[in-house]
Amino acid sequence: MAEATDSSASSERMSISAFFRGKNIFITGVTGFMGKVLLEKLLRSCPDVGTVYVLVRPKKGVQPQDRIKQIMDSKLFEKVMQDQPGVEAKVMPINGDILESHFGMSSEDQHRVCENVHVVFHSAATVKFDEELKLSVQMNVIGVQHLLSLCRRMTHLRVLIHVSTAYANCDREQVAEQVYEPPLSPQKLIDAVEWMDTETIGALTTKLIGSRPNTYTYTKAMAESLLLEESKGLPVAIVRPSIVGASWEEPVPGWVDNLNGPTGLLVAIGKGLLRCMHGNFHATADVIPVDIATNAMIAVAWYTAVERPSSTLVYNCTTGQINRITWGMIERMSHKYFMKNPCNTIARIPNPRFTLSGIRKTMSVIFDHIIPAYLMDAYLRLVGRRPMFVRIQDRLWKAVSTLEFFTTRQWNFHNDNVLMLLNKMSTEDKKTFSFDPRTIDWSQYMENYCLGAKQFVLKEEVSELPKARIALQRLQRIQLVLKVVAGVLLWRYLVKRVPVAHSLWNLLLGWALWIFQKIPMLARSS
Repeated sequence: MAEATDSSASSERMSISAFFRGKNIFITGVTGFMGKVLLEKLLRSCPDVGTVYVLVRPKKGVQPQDRIKQIMDSKLFEKVMQDQPGVEAKVMPINGDILESHFGMSSEDQHRVCENVHVVFHSAATVKFDEELKLSVQMNVIGVQHLLSLCRRMTHLRVLIHVSTAYANCDREQVAEQVYEPPLSPQKLIDAVEWMDTETIGALTTKLIGSRPNTYTYTKAMAESLLLEESKGLPVAIVRPSIVGASWEEPVPGWVDNLNGPTGLLVAIGKGLLRCMHGNFHATADVIPVDIATNAMIAVAWYTAVERPSSTLVYNCTTGQINRITWGMIERMSHKYFMKNPCNTIARIPNPRFTLSGIRKTMSVIFDHIIPAYLMDAYLRLVGRRPMFVRIQDRLWKAVSTLEFFTTRQWNFHNDNVLMLLNKMSTEDKKTFSFDPRTIDWSQYMENYCLGAKQFVLKEEVSELPKARIALQRLQRIQLVLKVVAGVLLWRYLVKRVPVAHSLWNLLLGWALWIFQKIPMLARSS
């Protein structure tokens, strides 16, 4: 009976696209990976949405308007631009910066936003794991204070969605959909950051973050706590994606535009630069496709505005407890699909391995990474080219070391609110704004992801795949020859220098001669 009642109620609710009809949106972090996908999805699946105000800061002399134009001219927006000519007119760039009070917006822009906006998506943050604590606090925590100050002046605000991370509480194995009390008051942290210099804060960083691995997860937890404390009376919800990866289906399968998270690993694997990494083969790799995460954000905004829950709800947007993929599966699938669809120029054959053995990792780093890098750089010097492989390896291992905390552990993220929200949606909305992890086919996803990394990050054309496959086959033959030559040379050395090896060689030769002598006799008897 409960299911029937809930189904009936969901059919009577306003649809998601109907809710967004005429609504004006304010988005921070629109130039980031998730922000771009969110903007595209809102424009494409909510065609009657009002104005979308996007906070953008000038970068390297490029003005906000030009940055948004560059984004909307990309492959990601190709479909919506074709289906809805002139849709770019709905997007209004606002010059600003989350580091500044009132986001650094002009008085005119503040008035425009506060008088017109109905829905706010806050996804701006520094996602650098090793960011200095002072800057991380300024962006991820104080930035939330600036946001709340602005939202309190919005006369038509229906909902504020704050994008956090499932790993904000990575210091505990069981992570419920709730905001946990931090060891230090967020305001005390803010006060400390405001009067301490960067050097002093840096010296205290390890003690402050405690059992968390980096400043990113620490400040995201602080931001959640601050939001809960200071958002009383505002319609707020928190969405926590896990490890955000390439798109699953929309608008382009496998779309990705940066090297963050698993994408950097895949590119390094595909190029043959990363062959061994510290990680648990059997542990859950809680990857969430970016379109699944942004669909969840939109659905959460709809539900929070329409149903107006009595408390701030948290949504763990994760896959591990619903549709599991492991690091071992990623290892095998990335090898399979980079062998099927290789990168154009590769240093070595893709052959990744996750291991918890420190000895195995160290040996691999020496013999599979460092020595080959020096040899390849020596070759480049001989032919008059600039060496680069040692430098690449140094940068690669710095990036890889920041991820090892997550590849060697696993968490149990509770998903009660996510599953509840799915049950509240109509059948049509579930199709249009799908965020059910059970729909993901991980094998197909990983093939699309590897192709997407090749096509959208490395800028390699799919039409060049036949050449890349020929080059891979050539490299395989060269590697086989080198292995045979190395094996023969090693064996000859052992036969000459090691008595046991010499005796074993004579024994093997004796067996071989005996077998060849017996073959004619066996043939005659048969």
